[in-house]
Amino acid sequence: MNKILDLREKRAKLWDSTKAFLDSRRNENGLLSAEDTATYEKMEADVVNLGKEIDRLERQAVLDLELSKPTSAALTNRPSQHQETEKTGRASNEYKAAFWKAMKNKNSFDVQNALQVGTDSEGGYLVPDEFERTLVEALEEENIFRQMATIITTSSGDRKIPVVATKGTASWVDEEGVIPEADDAFGQVSIGAYKLATMIKVSEELLNDSVFNLEQYIAKEFARRIGAKEEEAFFVGDGTGKPTGIFNATGGAGLGITTASATAITIDEIMDLFYSLKSPYRKNAVFVTNDATVKTIRKLKDGNGQYLWQPSVTAGQPDTILNRPLKTSAYVQGIAAAAKTIAFGDFSYYWVADRQGRAFQRLNELFAATGQVGFKATQRVDGKLILAEAIKVLQMKA
Repeated sequence: MNKILDLREKRAKLWDSTKAFLDSRRNENGLLSAEDTATYEKMEADVVNLGKEIDRLERQAVLDLELSKPTSAALTNRPSQHQETEKTGRASNEYKAAFWKAMKNKNSFDVQNALQVGTDSEGGYLVPDEFERTLVEALEEENIFRQMATIITTSSGDRKIPVVATKGTASWVDEEGVIPEADDAFGQVSIGAYKLATMIKVSEELLNDSVFNLEQYIAKEFARRIGAKEEEAFFVGDGTGKPTGIFNATGGAGLGITTASATAITIDEIMDLFYSLKSPYRKNAVFVTNDATVKTIRKLKDGNGQYLWQPSVTAGQPDTILNRPLKTSAYVQGIAAAAKTIAFGDFSYYWVADRQGRAFQRLNELFAATGQVGFKATQRVDGKLILAEAIKVLQMKA
């Protein structure tokens, strides 16, 4: 943790030096020479690389903490005074042992009854509770969207979410006058489930190696693949065979501001985006953009001469724009004509629906000729923005 704090302080000092260099080398037109531009970009790249190293160390610290937890509870009472409650279903020790035995062994005829605790229409095995929680935790590390969105779990059918479309108002009336009706209008958003699948090949040598941690490897690799596809859909999905993203024209976030230029963003336009969002949503709002756009924003100043982008010097706290957190994703479009470049809003109004139970299946014969075993994983998930006014986007001029 001390190393993380040291790096944050180092990045803050380097950013101060970068700003000072930028201010001192601008000419009367506010521009830099080619030589000074190259120097500034190198200094800025060092700031970016320090930020990425801080993110890596923080993720590593979280993972180390999780893996260092004891695998069993210490005995603090006499055995006769305490009896552990027996878990049932997919949380039972029998199911967990049977699941991983089936994954590691080709012929496991003695465990089929235990594996039938969970069912799947396609013949896959529902993963045991302990592994499913590990997979979800890994998804949250890989997928920034899940950290901000509201996560719900559905068991079957579509989830119907009632939404207030318009609200009634009060009116001034004369004495004995007729009070006008002003009913609220309600709408409904339906969240279903789209199928997301991936497959991993593992060599027989790795499966037979007693040191190899199969559970940890599969959880990490599935998290990388599924997390990336999920995040892409939550941002730019068109709702056809996948979730509807916040940048989609239909069902996505509302337009906050359109820039005057197709290739540049000004401080005034970011201010306009900030205040295009209603004040009740701003207290929990977050800026989301990509790294290339952040490089452009770093050069902008507010009316007091302060740089808009501020690096965080506190562990666990993100960088900020206008005192609101800033997060980046590779799936947000960069600065280009008609591109939706920045989103600002309360992302808890985007609901991610996980269909209960992830299917996991071992494929013995498909890759037998090459001495490998396949593992197939499927997940059913959907996501939609419940209130379009909760998030606003900045769109570049066409």
